[in-house]
Amino acid sequence: MSTPQQYELMARYNAWMNGKLYAVCAEMSDAERRRDLGAFFRSVHGTLNHLLFGDRAWLGRFTGERFDLKPIGEDLFEDFSELRREREAMDDRILCWARGLDPEWLAADFEYTSGIDRITRVVPAWILVTHMFNHQTHHRGQLTTLIKQLGYEPGVTDIPWMPGVARGDPPAAD
Repeated sequence: MSTPQQYELMARYNAWMNGKLYAVCAEMSDAERRRDLGAFFRSVHGTLNHLLFGDRAWLGRFTGERFDLKPIGEDLFEDFSELRREREAMDDRILCWARGLDPEWLAADFEYTSGIDRITRVVPAWILVTHMFNHQTHHRGQLTTLIKQLGYEPGVTDIPWMPGVARGDPPAAD
């Protein structure tokens, strides 16, 4: 089983990577961000929207908070600036939530109904929390490929390069 400390690290990594990738995406034209590159969610813009969709769906389940969700694959936000603001707000929520995780809650069974197949499942919470962070990493990997295909450089994406991780690094800005 994973620990609250690991999830806080993943929440910090999520926010760091999203900040880096949104900065690169802000350099692109709207047409570039929306260009269909054959990815699962078509474009950079579609993939950014899906990442936010997934985080809203899972955090909403975990906290009981209601988020406005459209059907999977449909953009939550058309405007890039609004999408970026919502992403930053979600990253703050995820970090605050991760900092308050309780080992007993993580070990307990969690019941949820999938939005994809409508099946209700009972799974230990730690597995679902791990899935949420794995889902982010998976789709950000796709996003970095799309960014490279468009001729932009996403930079280093590995956790040891995140500020505040290695001894001697400046502390991470939360």
